[in-house]
Amino acid sequence: MSEKQVIHNETLAVNPRVETEDELERAIGHQVRSFRKQQHMTVVELSKQASMSPGMLSKVENGQASPSLATLHSLSKALNVPVTSFFRLYEEEKEAAFVKAGEGLKIERRGTRFGHHYQLLGHSIANRYLLEPYLISINEESDVFPLFQHDGVEFIYMLAGSMEYRHGSKTYEMHAGDSLYFDSSAPHGPEKLTEVPIKFITVLLQDTRERD
Repeated sequence: MSEKQVIHNETLAVNPRVETEDELERAIGHQVRSFRKQQHMTVVELSKQASMSPGMLSKVENGQASPSLATLHSLSKALNVPVTSFFRLYEEEKEAAFVKAGEGLKIERRGTRFGHHYQLLGHSIANRYLLEPYLISINEESDVFPLFQHDGVEFIYMLAGSMEYRHGSKTYEMHAGDSLYFDSSAPHGPEKLTEVPIKFITVLLQDTRERD
């Protein structure tokens, strides 16, 4: 079964006729605030350059006011960006990955040879980041392997069973409901399986520029 058959990535095009006016205002406000902060400008500084009151600018940034075309034109000049850039967040396509229970794509990773079973629950590269969520299953026949190392950060959430999980020089006794977030460049992995079967969700986040 191919990845395309298991992980259903849906591209949701935002339709201006379906979206509400409030959502458009929030999208514009988000972009205005983002551009202002990128240029290290305060609300007062931008409002002066755009010939509007700080209160009105604050309402625009918080999606509480619908700016006129004249206001957007003034803001675009003050921020030195095209007027169309304020609508970019509203018009961009959104992705979603849906996986039915038990249908996660089986993946071969370093832990596979130690009896750790990986099911990929989604996959996305957004801008410069690679995000991979996995469901990992470990049973009584699996071996421990606390020496994984890779770039990025990792988050673990225990669903069932218990284990001692090593990260660097420390170990953590993890039970259902426990979570652990860590820098994955340090050696890490299950060091002792105290109650099997074990299931946990792990989410890997990497900066794709580090892989070049």
